[in-house]
Amino acid sequence: MLNYEVKNTLTVYENVALMKDIKDDILNPITILERVGLKNHVKKFPNQLSGGEQQRVSIARAITKNPEILLCDEPTGALDSETGCKVLQLIQDVCREFQKTVIIVTHNSNIAKVADKVIRLKNGKILEISLNDSPADIKEVEW
Repeated sequence: MLNYEVKNTLTVYENVALMKDIKDDILNPITILERVGLKNHVKKFPNQLSGGEQQRVSIARAITKNPEILLCDEPTGALDSETGCKVLQLIQDVCREFQKTVIIVTHNSNIAKVADKVIRLKNGKILEISLNDSPADIKEVEW
């Protein structure tokens, strides 16, 4: 599960490499940090980063764990549209590169336009399952 909480007492690298204490077959933290654009921030602490950079640390940590499925709960919820698009693009790019399934939980129905498969829920019940043959480009998502 993607959780944006970062450990303020750990560096960017330590926040991401923390996964090696949990799991043996993690992806290389430096490779993932490079992929999410944080290679030059490995020695910084979270309070030295912007909110978007902190989210990228969390994304890197989740991907480094090497899960089969990455569950993202409202990954763009508190973001402006520009930063939200960048976060969605990052999740999409990294997960395609490392062949991960992504499940995004969101109240923003516009995000569904970029998904391959959409499951709409209401009150805990499935209302609809649809396949999207032509997912939109993330840059087309409106907030």
